[in-house]
Amino acid sequence: MTDKNLEIVTTADGSKTIYNAEVGEHYHSRNGALQESRHVFVNSGLNYFLAKSDATGVSILEVGFGTGLNFLLSADVCIENKKQLHYTGIEAYPLDTTMMAQTGYEQYTSSQLWETYIAQYPEALKNEVNLDTYCRLQIATCKLMDFTSKQQYDIIYFDAFASARQPEMWELAAINHVISFLKPGGVFVTYAITGNLKRMLKALGLNIEKVPGAAGKREMLRAVLAL
Repeated sequence: MTDKNLEIVTTADGSKTIYNAEVGEHYHSRNGALQESRHVFVNSGLNYFLAKSDATGVSILEVGFGTGLNFLLSADVCIENKKQLHYTGIEAYPLDTTMMAQTGYEQYTSSQLWETYIAQYPEALKNEVNLDTYCRLQIATCKLMDFTSKQQYDIIYFDAFASARQPEMWELAAINHVISFLKPGGVFVTYAITGNLKRMLKALGLNIEKVPGAAGKREMLRAVLAL
């Protein structure tokens, strides 16, 4: 994939996303990148977990780091609430800093976090970096099935491209691999909801919940790994 395949586009809520012509898919919902990220991942994932946990910190694994919007919004929540955040993103085809800077996401996060993020992003592609007293980030530049870690995570943001574009990401082998990194009691969230996905997660020991979807989608899926 080369940068000529990528185009910055504006979504319905005024926030920007990227269209990947090679895959034929947008990185976020065309109904609103910002509202989707806040609703599906921050509110239904992170805030849901924090509301039922008294832990001083939280660990998040994101499948499909993309533009980093989910990370930035999550980091702001954790910094504001003084919760230690350990965030790992999996991204086989990371964006370059120039493309990242064109997203305009600095308007949705603190200026200090944004400036540190842009400055440290290249290093985060190689090593874990500290972006704030409360925030650590590392981006694994590999395909999902090649990702390995001794870390177990409190939350998984599953933000892969749609199954119509990347069906292998939604097959049992991939889902099983992802769930192997989830702590008991941990939360799995994704914008999609299908019968097949629900059946796979149930078979892997997760309790399934259908919750209202972001704009343009009636429902989304949240699941919790049984203790």
